[in-house]
Amino acid sequence: MKLTHLDEKERPKMVDVSDKNDTQRVATASGIITVTQEAFDMVVQNRAKKGPVLQTAVIAAIQGAKKTSDLIPMCHPLMLTSVKIDVQELPQLPGFKLTATAKLVGKTGVEMEALTAVSIGLLTIYDMLKAIDKGMVIGPIQLEAKSGGKSGDFKRLEIRD
Repeated sequence: MKLTHLDEKERPKMVDVSDKNDTQRVATASGIITVTQEAFDMVVQNRAKKGPVLQTAVIAAIQGAKKTSDLIPMCHPLMLTSVKIDVQELPQLPGFKLTATAKLVGKTGVEMEALTAVSIGLLTIYDMLKAIDKGMVIGPIQLEAKSGGKSGDFKRLEIRD
């Protein structure tokens, strides 16, 4: 299989998508952060010293999706039409699951935007809680589903928690 991010001389390049058709593209990614019970309780009770952790993580995740092409060298700048973030409390860990869904109508997919949103959202939770819990663990971060484009649809079959 030939890599599309290398030219004929094996030099990095951005893939030319100008001949591709515009299609509806959707991608959903998720990730988990495991925290101490103390940190979990502070977030749930909205007592963290740096402010509302989950609300801040949602805003950061949306910004992360919008800034993906600034962070990942070969990503195209995209005109996202929607970024939806959901944070689920996981008291059994304890921790949180952040899910991001990115959408657009365009020539290239939004998998990296969804994955970046999750990464930045979880890193924001880490940043806001690091004074309480330096042993937090982030991961797994994974693509859950994607649709649109030449490569077709993908849906994760196995559950990885």
